Amino acid sequence: MEISPLLLLLPFLLAGFLYLTGVRFTGDSENTRRLPPAPRGLPIIGNLHQLGALPHQSLRALAAANGAPHLLRLRLGHVTALVASSPAAAAAIMREHDSVFATRPRFRTAEILTYGCKDLVFAPYGEHWRHVRRLSSEHVLSAARSHHRFAGMRESEVALLVDAIRREAGEAAAVVDVSRALYAFTNSVICRAVTRAEEKGRSELFRELIEENASLLGGFCVGDYFPKLAWADALVSGLAARARRNLTRWDELFEKVITEHEARRRRRHDGDGDEEDDFVDVLLSLQEQEGKEEEGGSGTSFKLTRDIIKSLLQDMFAAGTDTSFITLEWTMSELVKNPPAMRRIQHEARHVAADAAGATPYLKAVVKETLRLHPPVPLLVPRECAADATVLGYHVARGTRVFVNAWAIHRDPDAWGDAPEEFRPERFLPVGGEAEAVDVRGAHFQLVPFGAGRRVCPGMQFALATVEMALASLVRFFDWEIPPPGELDMSDEPGFTVRRRVPLRLVARPVGIGCDYKK
Repeated sequence: MEISPLLLLLPFLLAGFLYLTGVRFTGDSENTRRLPPAPRGLPIIGNLHQLGALPHQSLRALAAANGAPHLLRLRLGHVTALVASSPAAAAAIMREHDSVFATRPRFRTAEILTYGCKDLVFAPYGEHWRHVRRLSSEHVLSAARSHHRFAGMRESEVALLVDAIRREAGEAAAVVDVSRALYAFTNSVICRAVTRAEEKGRSELFRELIEENASLLGGFCVGDYFPKLAWADALVSGLAARARRNLTRWDELFEKVITEHEARRRRRHDGDGDEEDDFVDVLLSLQEQEGKEEEGGSGTSFKLTRDIIKSLLQDMFAAGTDTSFITLEWTMSELVKNPPAMRRIQHEARHVAADAAGATPYLKAVVKETLRLHPPVPLLVPRECAADATVLGYHVARGTRVFVNAWAIHRDPDAWGDAPEEFRPERFLPVGGEAEAVDVRGAHFQLVPFGAGRRVCPGMQFALATVEMALASLVRFFDWEIPPPGELDMSDEPGFTVRRRVPLRLVARPVGIGCDYKK
């Protein structure tokens, strides 16, 4: 019997199709397990086309169209993904199964930008991550340091921010580029915390580098979803090449910073200089200590290399600046859009006793409400399932990529009542607020702007202290208005972090209250 050539090709064609669509035949097929609900996708690409430019919004709509499940299973090219869109799902992933979901998937742009994922944010879970987290937490980001060591520095920078806005506004109450002023402020705070230098001349460079990071990390890299086609990225998006160019610029900047510190440390060793150590000094001291311990035979397997130092510096500059800036920018946007809230926060700032940072109960509630509606990273940094797990009764396979949609969770009617889209800080007030006990530090899974569990953001206390002190002065020393025609675009800018699409420009009217901050 003659066999048709097409029939001979059929097994190969079928095998190719199954490979491209990600289907596998195994002895323990996933079809025999209870899987999370999944929307229908297209051949080869799966659900990639449904992510859109703003995935946090698209994924919320996709979950709603599929019955609003706690967990939604997607196929993104060759990657199986899980989207958590409810507080219960977030708690299951970041509390009940935290150790299973503590690691990170490998993203090509992140790998390039962070010297091979040697940083804190994108490092896979393990010994390296534990070492760099301890370094960051103990030497810069601890609550004690945030409140005491950096308080004077924050006060100085807030005074400069107030003066800059006053000069730009003038007596005629001109329109002020609030976004630019807030960015310069938050960047200066981070620079002084990390390097002790104000870095005023490098502010625009930092802005370019950080904005490019956000664009790259939020972009589509072919190899992240089709590993066999990683070579095609140069033809499709060119993200890897852009990431390498941005890393080169970061690296040149870090080399200058580290070299300056090394020279200063040599002078201090020779008895010339008694400045207090900053984060870079601490890291260089630890590096020297490691070298001595290794010579003495008591070293560890962890080596604090120059690349690790640079990757940690990038975390501090990029994440530290962006988180505080985005929160302040959205807070001012929401306040001018909601005059009753603005009047109340101004009244408290001017007439009610505040804490050491100038924050009143209502101001703290305003910051929480802003973080609820506008989490800086709306899709929390992705996680990866390290071992097969059962989550809320569903099977989740090892290697599944997990996205916690904080933006959707923060607008869940079951968690926030009938008006989850409304800006209503009163919900967080200590007396009468239905969410008075809810905090942002990772213990309450209906509000997770900084994540939770092992991978919770270690810089949240630093960011909150910076935001609260700056906001207290902005509403105390100025009246704010939306310039004509009186409309404010509240659209999101696509990216890994989500800031305003349109820079915030407002009319600033200085009020007759003397600034009590000292530069």
